Amino acid sequence: MGGDKPTFVLIHGYWHDSGSWTPILPLLTRAGYEAHALDLPGAGSNAKVPQSYRRRPFDPAAFATEPSPNAGVTQEQRTQAVVDRVRAIGRPVVLVGHSMGGATISDVAETIPDSIAAAVYLTAFLLAPGTPPIAIMQHETMAAALVPSLFSADPEKAGALRLNPLSGDADYAARFRRAFYGDVGEAELAEFIPHLHPDEPLGTAVRPSAVTKLRFGKVARHYIRCTEDNAITAAGQDFMIAAADAALGTATATYTMEGSSHSPFLSRPAELADLLTGIAARA
Repeated sequence: MGGDKPTFVLIHGYWHDSGSWTPILPLLTRAGYEAHALDLPGAGSNAKVPQSYRRRPFDPAAFATEPSPNAGVTQEQRTQAVVDRVRAIGRPVVLVGHSMGGATISDVAETIPDSIAAAVYLTAFLLAPGTPPIAIMQHETMAAALVPSLFSADPEKAGALRLNPLSGDADYAARFRRAFYGDVGEAELAEFIPHLHPDEPLGTAVRPSAVTKLRFGKVARHYIRCTEDNAITAAGQDFMIAAADAALGTATATYTMEGSSHSPFLSRPAELADLLTGIAARA
């Protein structure tokens, strides 16, 4: 399978795992592409969660103060895990990063640029050189983002950006849905949410992007904008694209999914797969 076609490597975002791509993988396979999705260190099968997360009755005070067992995971470990997978594939790949997965695919492209046919940012963090993700999270273009309202612990004390996907609070659950899954069906979402994990290591959010014009700058960049995203606002997406283009001196090819939430892999997988295979065909 694949022939001369590039292989897809799909990288999930914060609080998610490789299962995010389950609706997409068979569509890419049907189109003749080999595709891989993996759990990053600290995510999915590799995630460690606070003991208070699943304890019932739930104790919000304990959850708000328990140090994160995921706090020691680094961006370098996540980057290396993907580099290892790309090298094992042994041919050029199209890297797709969702949300904070964008920070990882940028680092991978910086590390092994000649192995990357294209880097695709799905409403993701496309960081200009030297920019930490937290600077984008706190930028004025992200003022309307709902994710900060979901934080369930002090990041400095917990060592993590902590959400509560399993919250039984109706208001919190509604904001959680609006932040990430505004156009996802209720039944599908109910099946998906238990696979999320609560803690993302703070260190990965404060580490400045290490990309350079010389290496990362020569990799073709593509950005898929989602206009109704309440996790990374449309204004935030556009700001990152403009800042990266100005710093690198080359243009990011952009595509728009009108009306899409933060999670088109769940709500509009066929449309997303068509965009990805179109990008791969031009890579």
